[in-house]
Amino acid sequence: MRYIVWCVWMLSINFLSAQEKPKVVTSVTILKDMAEMIAGDELVVQCIMPIGSDPHLHEPTPRDAKMVAAADLVLVNGLTLEGWLNELIENAGGDAEVVTVTEGIQAIESQTYKNASDPHAWMDARNGIQYIKNIKDSFVKLKPEAKEVFEFNYGVYKQQLEDLDDYIFKAINSIPERQRILITSHDAFQYYGRRYGIQLESLVGTSTDAEAQTSDMNRVNNVIRANKVPALFVESTINPKMLKQIAKDNDIVIGGHLFADSIGEEDSGAGSYYDMLKHNTDQIVNGLTNTAEVVAKEDAIKSPSWMLWVGLAVLLLGGFLILTKSLNNN
Repeated sequence: MRYIVWCVWMLSINFLSAQEKPKVVTSVTILKDMAEMIAGDELVVQCIMPIGSDPHLHEPTPRDAKMVAAADLVLVNGLTLEGWLNELIENAGGDAEVVTVTEGIQAIESQTYKNASDPHAWMDARNGIQYIKNIKDSFVKLKPEAKEVFEFNYGVYKQQLEDLDDYIFKAINSIPERQRILITSHDAFQYYGRRYGIQLESLVGTSTDAEAQTSDMNRVNNVIRANKVPALFVESTINPKMLKQIAKDNDIVIGGHLFADSIGEEDSGAGSYYDMLKHNTDQIVNGLTNTAEVVAKEDAIKSPSWMLWVGLAVLLLGGFLILTKSLNNN
């Protein structure tokens, strides 16, 4: 009996301890992964966007409002990524501090829209280090007694991202210079291109809310033909139909699947921010250097084999003979 009472008491203590942990809410999955790496077991981290969702097109739900209302801290990307978030925070109420984690990053300004920036700053691993520094600082302010934990986790994570930054540089440099052209659905890789030295072309701008025009398709087709681009790349949160058609029209392949606005599921090879950047890099390098070997199975449209044609012919001939014999007997 005493053992049962002790177990119930311990479960109650653990439950209350979990309940007392400050709650952090992030806007997108990339920030959630970063936050969890810094927080350890000291905080509860939640995310508004589910994995695989497009933050450009998100429409807030009552669940989102409830999550924000209960938060002690909200981490946002800013740079015009979450156009829906300010209204959500205002309507949700609560007294959470809102921290923009891109503070201190040199943003790429839009060439089309005034006072608008490319929000995909995380595509540069060096920027990722600024992200996690801002996150760490906000956590220290939120829970000062856990400062040593946050500082230690930040130091380990920072070293990992520095190593990743070096890895990406070397990997992209392995691509012949004339082949360093990355064509994707939307313009999410400008920071990546600026940092690691690869030319970017896309069907639409930084927001997936835009629709590709005939002029966009012509521009991409011209780039492909002029530079003999060997492969195009589709993105995890965007319908690949149009890009696949362009690849077919130009008789080139889909070199791989990239992750831009969300990390992937655990088994995707891009289940964390670190893995996402490494996965993207490996896909790009393989796609632009060994295109014949890297077309994903789901993208490859294979013609029926000669054995299948022979089998179909035999079946048709057999059916014809049976039908002829039946008619003769009648």
